[in-house]
Order: sequence, then structure tokens, then C-alpha cells
Amino acid sequence: MTVRPVVIWGDPVLHTRAAEVAVFDDNLRTLIADMFETMDAANGVGLAAPQVGVGLRLFTWGMPNEDDAPDRGVVVNPSLTIGKISGLDPDPDEDSEGCLSFPGESYPLQRAEWARVTGFDGDGNPLDFEATGWFARCMQHEYDHLDGKLYVDRLNPRWGKKAKKAAKVNGWKGAGTTWMPGVDPDPFGH
Repeated sequence: MTVRPVVIWGDPVLHTRAAEVAVFDDNLRTLIADMFETMDAANGVGLAAPQVGVGLRLFTWGMPNEDDAPDRGVVVNPSLTIGKISGLDPDPDEDSEGCLSFPGESYPLQRAEWARVTGFDGDGNPLDFEATGWFARCMQHEYDHLDGKLYVDRLNPRWGKKAKKAAKVNGWKGAGTTWMPGVDPDPFGH
């Protein structure tokens, strides 16, 4: 298992729809193991393949939940169905999200309180589970990465403007910008 660099906002792999996984083989299992290792080293609760520079449709998670899903898992070629998203302004204290690919920043975002995830595990076995609360938020966040979106792309205009300013101040504007979990300082101070 290898900790991989985490790609930062602005890199094209994060803004491009990821390709379906076609083969469940040792290369895929190695990628999954590396993603878990990277997620853990980064103190993350989820990690999508594009965040480690691989444009494939899979993500890992490691998050306690009260739903019918393991606290730690991977979903390959997922589909996501979500409940209604509130039209209220997000609460900065209750609805703030962060992202390993937008390191050190967090902004409030409304998400659906319920999601259903289907797909496959790392061996190609079918998965089908529901997620609620913060676990549902995590599933939506990681799934967005597979469609070339980051949570900052969904922010309301007020918070979106602040995120764009942070990206500019941090110099995140193109390919090749990364940070290395376990080597570079933890951007979220864990």
C-alpha cells in the first residue's frame, strides 16, 4: 500500500467526468488499498479516485454511520439517488463541508439528508445501501468528484465567491498541484 499525493482544485482530473471501471483485477485492488492508505494518512472520511489523479469511478469511505452500510468501504461504478435538498441557506455551523482537494478550507452547503447508493465492491459484488445525515453528505460529496465536481462548485454565490478567492490566494490554478498526506502539514489541523 502506498500513500498517494492528493490532487488540488484546478487540476483537470478533478473537473472531468471519471470513466467507468471496466475490469475488477489486482490493479484495481491495489488502487483501492492505496486510496484507503491515503485517506487514512490525510485524516479524511472519504476519497474519490480523481483526488489521487486517477480518472475512474470509485470512492472509499471511512465514517461511522447508523445506516445499513459498513463504517468503511469502497463503491465502484456507483449510482446515487438523493432525497430533496432544502432550499434554506446552509448553516455555517451545522452544514460546513471540507475537501482534501480544497485543503484547509470549509464552507457551508446544503445537501440531501438521504441517499441511496448502488454499485459494486472492489471484487465486483453488488452493493445497495441507504445513507442518512452526515453519511449521506459524504456519499454525495464523493460521488460529485466522479462527475468532475467539487463541493465548492455547488456553493451559493456568497460562499462561492469566498472559495474562488481562497483558490486564487493559494495559487490553485492548474495541473500538478498536490499535497502529500503524512508528509505535508495536515491542512485541517487534525
